[in-house]
Amino acid sequence: MCILFDSFQEWKDYCETNKKPIYEPVLAYEIEQKGKSEEKIWSGLDQAYQVMKEAVQTGLTKEMTSYSGMIKGGAKKVANHPTAVLSPEFQKLVSRALAAKEVNSCMGRVVAAPTAGASGILPGTLVTLQEIHGLDDRTILEGLLIGAGVALILEKRASLAGAVGGCQAETGSAAAMASAAIVYALGGNIDQSFNAVAITIQCMLGLVCDPVAGLVEIPCVVRNASAAAIANSSAQIALADVSPVIPVDECVDAMGEIGNSMEAKYKETAQGGLAATPTGQAISKRVLIQDIEILDDENHQD
Repeated sequence: MCILFDSFQEWKDYCETNKKPIYEPVLAYEIEQKGKSEEKIWSGLDQAYQVMKEAVQTGLTKEMTSYSGMIKGGAKKVANHPTAVLSPEFQKLVSRALAAKEVNSCMGRVVAAPTAGASGILPGTLVTLQEIHGLDDRTILEGLLIGAGVALILEKRASLAGAVGGCQAETGSAAAMASAAIVYALGGNIDQSFNAVAITIQCMLGLVCDPVAGLVEIPCVVRNASAAAIANSSAQIALADVSPVIPVDECVDAMGEIGNSMEAKYKETAQGGLAATPTGQAISKRVLIQDIEILDDENHQD
């Protein structure tokens, strides 16, 4: 029998009572939901991780220019810049998160984890983590399962959609998923993994969804990089047994409450924030004119 937990406390209690690793109940849930064998689930996770790695590689090696022109190979520029602000590893983290998200903005192949708008965060964090610490693929795949479990609870108690909860629900959730996976992969216990989720959420609360021209490009791409950095900082804090003070389930509920209170113009409508700036409005009009011209061309061809 699989279990879909209503809270992180339930998840923790189940694992401790049954002496199960943190990823095991999520694996059982996946097996039952998909009606597939355990071997097939691991194979699917491996395939998803390969797509993540390919997205990173594509974003760092191919020409990435979006239809709107707002995305112009930023990841490659960051990766190749001679000055590393903190370390070469941090530069890799940032550029890789940018790279995978740029692939999404340029209509490439990504894993929506948990959404396409946040698709650079898990690739950026996990590929870099694996490289730095020499982790095997199985550990990373177990981390992906843990991230999926985090997302299931966030979806149930708050939201994963920018249209419902703002960007905190998309990049915030992805960062929380990544931070839990990072802590687990580095040998952290259940409390530390869930504390990382709580700390991440605390850092991302209130982030609005204000896509310029209604496209998942600006500020979405750079937010994937900043969220990847927050996931790592939260994991570092949690691994040191620093308490988030506010329990993780209460942090999730706070995220849901803020999302519900947020005005509609800050929830993926492109009517507020950066989308409503003079430059944002000018870009929106230009993109709209391009769309109309394309439609006219198609009509003439017909």
